[in-house]
Amino acid sequence: MVRSIGLPKETKDGERRVALEPSAVASAVAAGFQVRVQTTAGIGAGFSDDEYKRVGAAIVDSAEEVWASDLVVKVKEPQDAEYKYFREGLILFDYLHLAAEPKLAAALQASGVEAFAFETLTYPHGLPLLAPMSEIAGRAAAIVGAYYLASGSGTLLGGAAGVQPARVVVVGLGVAGTMAARGARGMDAEVTGVDIDLHRLYQAHMEGTVTSTLASSDSAIAEAVAGADLVVGAALVTGAKAPHLVKKEHIASMRPGSVVVDLAIDQGGCIETSQPTSLSHPTFVESGVIHYCVTNVPGQYPRTASRALSAAVAPRLLDLARDASSPRIEGALNISHGKIVHPAVAKALAE
Repeated sequence: MVRSIGLPKETKDGERRVALEPSAVASAVAAGFQVRVQTTAGIGAGFSDDEYKRVGAAIVDSAEEVWASDLVVKVKEPQDAEYKYFREGLILFDYLHLAAEPKLAAALQASGVEAFAFETLTYPHGLPLLAPMSEIAGRAAAIVGAYYLASGSGTLLGGAAGVQPARVVVVGLGVAGTMAARGARGMDAEVTGVDIDLHRLYQAHMEGTVTSTLASSDSAIAEAVAGADLVVGAALVTGAKAPHLVKKEHIASMRPGSVVVDLAIDQGGCIETSQPTSLSHPTFVESGVIHYCVTNVPGQYPRTASRALSAAVAPRLLDLARDASSPRIEGALNISHGKIVHPAVAKALAE
């Protein structure tokens, strides 16, 4: 039975988000739960300890005190230094991305933690706890892509009088990809959307989100990427490792100084040459192409991202705290009693 909820300070590089804003903590307190907030957990997102204290939270000094709660809710997957807090019966609720984190999965299994992932929860439809961060990551992709193009090939997305605009290819038109395409179009780039869903491509074209569309295939992607100034990878398979749709040879065909932004990197990346990067060291160059593969893109917009995440997470957190078998947290359970119980995650980690 859950009596206490812990909200720790994030420890991932550059991560300034917090899983719950004060109003969400107030809801949990009103529902009868004791909420422990690690001191300065919300500072990066603009929320002071006093704001949490005023709504009834207990402010504690150490991470250990927070992790001693019955249920811990946070933003990003636990870092190595946090594994020592794992214990049998602890309920963990956060972004896990276990398909790309076998070491974390093994630690959770060995310790007996009941691990619930934001990104695989499907109630009431879609991926409602992933969508808010996908929206922000997609918006950010156009911004960072434009920024690194300036320092790379020196190309302006929108071009100029007598000069063609940049060519942007977005692979995967889910929430993140759609927002990236909209952002690039807003800067007057030529945007090609690639997806396996023809209806989704039709909608994106009719709505003006993209200027052209391509049904996904290796040859179509190869041709589009070869002529692109900016490629945004946003292909996702729920719970599984992202498929490598953009191959190494595709990247090698791009003009030096071009840019790729892999928004699927949390799940291993959908661009074969991608490697995880951090907000403090966000890029590397491969085959002359600048790669931006930050695993917590929304973390650089902590105020907006924390509020959006908190609004989505808070109702499901209360459902989980009241009843871990509630249908309102359908799909979220990844590890239980030492076993990987989410089929897509299990398959990914077995490969």
